Amino acid sequence: MRTTESRERKLPVKAMELDEAIASFVHDGDTVALEGFSHLIPFAAGHEIIRQGRRHLTFCRMTPDLIADMLIAADCVDRLVCSFFASGSAGSLHEIRRRLERREPRPLAVEEYSHHAMVLRYHAGASRLPFMPIRSFAGSEIPGINPDIREVENPYGEGTVYVVPPLNPDVTVIHAQRADARGNAQIWGITGVQQEAVYAAKRVIVTVEEIVDDEVIRADPNRTLIPAHAVDAVCVVPRGAHPSYVQGTYDRDNAFYRMWPPLAKDPAALREWLDTHVRGTASHAEYLERIGEEHLRSLEVASRPSGAVDYGRRRAQA
Repeated sequence: MRTTESRERKLPVKAMELDEAIASFVHDGDTVALEGFSHLIPFAAGHEIIRQGRRHLTFCRMTPDLIADMLIAADCVDRLVCSFFASGSAGSLHEIRRRLERREPRPLAVEEYSHHAMVLRYHAGASRLPFMPIRSFAGSEIPGINPDIREVENPYGEGTVYVVPPLNPDVTVIHAQRADARGNAQIWGITGVQQEAVYAAKRVIVTVEEIVDDEVIRADPNRTLIPAHAVDAVCVVPRGAHPSYVQGTYDRDNAFYRMWPPLAKDPAALREWLDTHVRGTASHAEYLERIGEEHLRSLEVASRPSGAVDYGRRRAQA
């Protein structure tokens, strides 16, 4: 890891290239969370995990969408921890279906929860709690297929309650609009469970559209969802969430999402796509070249700044 020192405050600068961050912090056999709820999905980091040939991962994600299909098809994942299988309302995740329904080309272990339960698992992991109670499994069939969802006596009376265990990934990766070089990352638009997943993890990689000066971060502190002390590496990866979207920068690539189900339905076509667009590229920049600059420019959004906020400051004493 390249760590230098800030001249001003002697605080560590954590900016590094994405390939270096994945090589340093993601290892075979790790439990890896890639979070971002429809928005800010860290696809570039997932592709780099495929390029580097990581194996035997436990992959954690709320709504395991296209990135899960890709990682599983690339044989990076042995176990999937998730809630709500979906491809962004564009069709089935055929690689996951093959492995679950027909065990082809090999079976996939799955640990399934609800969205709420996954949030609570991350929250328990971030809080270093042994479990988290949840009421919404009452009447559900999910506890019957997942022995880690357990019903316990309420220690304060009034019957029983379900509990879920903490989730503590070895590595959490998220994407954000911007950060400073020390890793203070700011997000606006839809947020998911990024903050909980970061605090629950042992190591954290944040990919961003841009690194900005400290003054930009300090000027709008409420947008700093992920503070620097929780981050091990921050990587500048423009368009790093494609084909998902980044609020204020580019829209979701709906054509890509519509393309995926018929492509992934054919195992040979899926692997050819991975070989051409991911394994056959040296970086995310080369992946974007395969997608095409003209198409990517069509996803850019017009500017619409929010209203200014005055945080105020103490007046100078006379």
